[in-house]
Amino acid sequence: MAQPGQPPAVDNNMTMSIVSIFLFWPLAIPAIINASKVNPLLQQGDYAGAQAAAAESKKWSKLAIIIGVVWLVVVLGCCLLGGLGSLFSAGASSSF
Repeated sequence: MAQPGQPPAVDNNMTMSIVSIFLFWPLAIPAIINASKVNPLLQQGDYAGAQAAAAESKKWSKLAIIIGVVWLVVVLGCCLLGGLGSLFSAGASSSF
């Protein structure tokens, strides 16, 4: 809880940035960089800068998570379709 006269704490979104690195690392890197800027900016008294860095971190993290999940769904879909296709082609060729 913030003391009187101090701005409230800003969530640096570091957890979401770390999670996003496992899904799509190219966009997670700027998320982590921006998340690491939040606390030093707060210590310097730059509340607006800390909020901007937190917003950038959240934006990059969300983008990395969305792209990572979509990519995972596409890859799993292709694997399933390829597996089903090979099952049907193997069954068709062994029937004669």
